[in-house]
Amino acid sequence: MIHKHSILMSFIFASLIGHFFVSSNANAQRIQTESEVKLVARGLNFPWGMTFMPNGNMLVTERVGKLRIVSPDGQVSEPVKGVPKVFAMQQGGLLDVEIDPKFASNQIIYLSYAEPEGAKAGTAVARAKLIDGKLEDLQVIFRQEPKTVGAQHFGSRLVFAPDGNLFITLGDRGNHIEEAQNLSNHIGKLIRIRPDGSIPKDNPFVKHNKAKPEIWSYGHRHIQGAALNPETGELWIHEHGPRGGDEINIPKPGKNYGWPKANYGVHYSMVPIKDEHAEQGFEEPIFYWTPSIAPSGMLFYSGSLFPGWRNNLFIGALVGTHVARLVVDGNKIAGEEQLLKNTLRFRDVEQGPDGAIYLLTDENDGKILKIVPKAE
Repeated sequence: MIHKHSILMSFIFASLIGHFFVSSNANAQRIQTESEVKLVARGLNFPWGMTFMPNGNMLVTERVGKLRIVSPDGQVSEPVKGVPKVFAMQQGGLLDVEIDPKFASNQIIYLSYAEPEGAKAGTAVARAKLIDGKLEDLQVIFRQEPKTVGAQHFGSRLVFAPDGNLFITLGDRGNHIEEAQNLSNHIGKLIRIRPDGSIPKDNPFVKHNKAKPEIWSYGHRHIQGAALNPETGELWIHEHGPRGGDEINIPKPGKNYGWPKANYGVHYSMVPIKDEHAEQGFEEPIFYWTPSIAPSGMLFYSGSLFPGWRNNLFIGALVGTHVARLVVDGNKIAGEEQLLKNTLRFRDVEQGPDGAIYLLTDENDGKILKIVPKAE
């Protein structure tokens, strides 16, 4: 086992106070909450996703293809057995993890990962029972089609909707950006399926004979964050732009979000992209970053430890090396604050059963951190 660490991370995180705030709403109030960051565990190999089980333990994926169980006091298990083989290269590997809404009775978990097929790969989702540290009865319930060469832009977050359906976020696979506009494949799409992999009858393209019926929305670049708004029950997502143009969207069924024909950034080649979304028949993002922060992970906070932050949106930043706190006003972003500015690459953000905000750091000595109120 990897030994536990529960010491205070005083070297750079002695206190957490908002460093930066901008507001598009004159009535938005800056929240002055002193907090501190504690180290829960370390020694993880590029952790990517995490979720909490009813007993308080965390399931944490490592991109190299390992799944760990981490106790509340930071004990990290040996790798869970039975994890499917993954394409562990660059951005590929074992990605997100989620538990079934009925986990307490069925012990089923879901994994998203880059699935290899010779020199090609594509995002896949599998479900299995977690029994005594081993995955049993593993079944692949979704495969991105087609598999392609390349090791970029796999997505992928897993979110259960209130109706029990499962959202799967995908990417454009890097070298296939034009396919994000093609409804006959899964590249650059948001997917909605039932937990057993079947297709909900009310999906927007079920009766479209040239479209994949799993598709919920399209024209996406690389979706690495997804969360349900607790006030509306709607799914919110964010996706990476190229040079600038990271977006937050509220994806509606059947809608086109414009990639690669509309974005508020420019291509890596410096070729410009049209800013206009609506004029081209696309949906406008509700918020965007230029320059890019490379967002990853997404949380609507609903806990009691930070009542002033309730319903705020928290997003990890990889290139930005901070955690973004966004003030939500209906379907708009009213303000932004950068927490832990210029510190680490943050891969995931989750809320724990204790009301703390948990973070995964993107590094070969990956850490689980938690933000808690500062002790008096």
